[in-house]
Amino acid sequence: MAVDRLYALLERMGNLLRTEERAAGLPHGLQPVHLQALRYLQSCNRYSNTPAALTEYLGLTKGTVSQTLLLLEEKGLLRKEADAEDRRVVHLLLTEAGRKVLKEALPPDLFKRALANLPGGGEALEDALTGLLRSLQAANAQRSFGACATCKHFQREGAGRFRCGLTQEPLSREDSLLLCREHEAVPPGH
Repeated sequence: MAVDRLYALLERMGNLLRTEERAAGLPHGLQPVHLQALRYLQSCNRYSNTPAALTEYLGLTKGTVSQTLLLLEEKGLLRKEADAEDRRVVHLLLTEAGRKVLKEALPPDLFKRALANLPGGGEALEDALTGLLRSLQAANAQRSFGACATCKHFQREGAGRFRCGLTQEPLSREDSLLLCREHEAVPPGH
């Protein structure tokens, strides 16, 4: 395996996708970071839709994320809501306008067309890239931000009934599919 070649391929794909994101965001007055923030908020659960979690997920400074959130809120693409139990915690929620922008912009059409040309629709690629991402996160000691259903804290309580073993709160089927800041991968062999 040629490490340099694989890195160059992934780097080039990333650059092409950012170019497409930039083009997709322009009609809405958005940069790629704005679309990435919206996409994360669309995909995360109620424990992870905070400015701190978004900052951690994007790997950006608090100031950059703060400016991003101001712009998205001004454009009516997200709204802030105080936590019902702890008024110091702010939750970030997509508006219908935010969901509409995401549906139009991401994933870029170029990516959809390229993926359609792969044998098997890209399932083997998805598995390989998921494994690579997990390895990168573990090597960098970063949170995995995985879906609840793949977490060591996820508990099944019966047909369609789930619970977070960390918070002891019930989870819906929809919750179980969303990204969580507290996610911890199930150890191999379990």
